[in-house]
Amino acid sequence: MAIALTQLVAEADRVLEAARFNDYCPNGLQVEGRPNVSRIISGVTASQALVDAAIAAQADVLLVHHGYFWKGENPCITGMKQRRIKALLDNDISLLAYHLPLDVHAELGNNVQLARLLGWSIEGGLEADNPRSVGLVGAPASTQTPAELAAQLSQVLGREPLLVAGSQPIRRLAWCTGAAQSYIDKALAAGVDAFITGEISEPTVHIARENDLTFIAAGHHATERYGVQALGEYLARHFAIEHQFIDCANPV
Repeated sequence: MAIALTQLVAEADRVLEAARFNDYCPNGLQVEGRPNVSRIISGVTASQALVDAAIAAQADVLLVHHGYFWKGENPCITGMKQRRIKALLDNDISLLAYHLPLDVHAELGNNVQLARLLGWSIEGGLEADNPRSVGLVGAPASTQTPAELAAQLSQVLGREPLLVAGSQPIRRLAWCTGAAQSYIDKALAAGVDAFITGEISEPTVHIARENDLTFIAAGHHATERYGVQALGEYLARHFAIEHQFIDCANPV
């Protein structure tokens, strides 16, 4: 069965409320391919490796979290960008990308999906005054030591996290997938015992140590694999079409 590309894009835009976000990149259809869709390939980032995998899988649509045309980048379609876009256009494959809308969604979002995967309860947003808070606050299924929390993340995500261990047991925690190490101040204000994100910066270590906060960098790619899978599965069920997630490994 095939559906119109316009239907697929309209439903993804609708369910993620994409028009409500002022983002660092355009959300939705970034590259237009063939008019009908029967197979979606999803992945985290629209790298050349993922584009090539989508071509090999005979995709009609490539659905990603990290697409193209970021604010501040060189807008010229040259070099790496030209090769990626040319490969999509030559093979009539559409690129559909959602950044912040896919981070914050209450059912399909990266942060909610990560919590479900790890068995964390959700108390509310990390930004209490923001109804579309990117990060979340909650609790592990049971009290853990910092080392136990890091070991759980390693087992579930298949990647050894970087741990800056505090001295307190973990009863409440905050998390924000991707490159959200700057949100550590929000985690401190929320009074949690641990903050989990994807990446770390040099000052983060000192902030965590001097405030006795457990900080874990569990991987940008590793923490953001799950929202795009959930969106792909939703669209596949909704339209009775095919969906496959392809994970192009990334150590960061």
